[in-house]
Amino acid sequence: MPVNPPQLPSLEELLASAHVVSLPMRVKFRGIMERETLLLRGPRGWGEFCPFPEYDDVESSRWLASTIEAGWLGFPPALRDSIPVNATVPAVSAERVPEVLARFGRVDAVKVKVAERGQLLADDIHRVTAVRQALPDAAIRVDANGGWDIKQAVEALRALSDLGLEYAEQPVPDIEGLAEVRRRLAAAGTPVLIAADESVRKEDDPLKVARAGAADLIVVKVAPLGGVRRALDIVAQAGLPAVVSSALDTSVGIRAGLALAAALPELPYACGLGTVSLFGSDITLDPLVADDGAIRLREAVADPGLLEQFAAPKERRDWWLERLRRVHTVLAAQRNGLFTGT
Repeated sequence: MPVNPPQLPSLEELLASAHVVSLPMRVKFRGIMERETLLLRGPRGWGEFCPFPEYDDVESSRWLASTIEAGWLGFPPALRDSIPVNATVPAVSAERVPEVLARFGRVDAVKVKVAERGQLLADDIHRVTAVRQALPDAAIRVDANGGWDIKQAVEALRALSDLGLEYAEQPVPDIEGLAEVRRRLAAAGTPVLIAADESVRKEDDPLKVARAGAADLIVVKVAPLGGVRRALDIVAQAGLPAVVSSALDTSVGIRAGLALAAALPELPYACGLGTVSLFGSDITLDPLVADDGAIRLREAVADPGLLEQFAAPKERRDWWLERLRRVHTVLAAQRNGLFTGT
């Protein structure tokens, strides 16, 4: 049955609580060195609205639904209070891998970005090799963000499999391609599991990938799916193991990811919720970063001083507030399809 806040907050209420910040990154991630986000404070806590600029207003409405769930509805009950997380290595040179890993402390799993535009397969192999040399016993997963075609994906994953991969995330852009890569790898005897990310969160029907037999597991991100409750519903219907990940969020957004990981009946994989370590600064005095490979479940409260220190320039604040106005209109028209679960 649909579950909605008692009342969708008015645009005026959201605007009155809005803070737009621009946070520096330690390393380039998704091609950016500054991460902009809009934070909203509701009666149940803080929520984060930060769809990437290429997301249209309909896609972004799910991010706003997630923000409202966090701030106005609250999260489902937790089944665990400590969430294992992986380190994330952006598409840096192999020489920088130890520097990046050092920010995460002890970890048992690492996600390595591959298929970066302008780089070669050799760059990916060197990067993953550097991770394996630094952490011989770690579970290593690679994330291509759909950057390969089928032939490139099969070639790359056969080469990288020698380094021991836990799984490969979204090697090609579409569901049909994922199924074909999976088939070819199996035929070649290459033991690499396929995880679907964009093919879950950017599809009009996030269950298509499961019905097509295109993945061994799914990556779920709270904001793009419309909130913790909707993500829980999708995982239950998909019937596949799930990895909880983030969308380059501040601690406020990570808190929502932790809520999902804490509420899942099973949590077989370390979560991709350690990306606050990639920021030069956060907006809370108690950042949600890993300690000994896990993050302790707790609240994320934005600090007024940090909100002021990292406030975005007026033109960027205006851009985000205008986006909020448009997306609120979309959400108001379709809200009953966004808040689902129990």
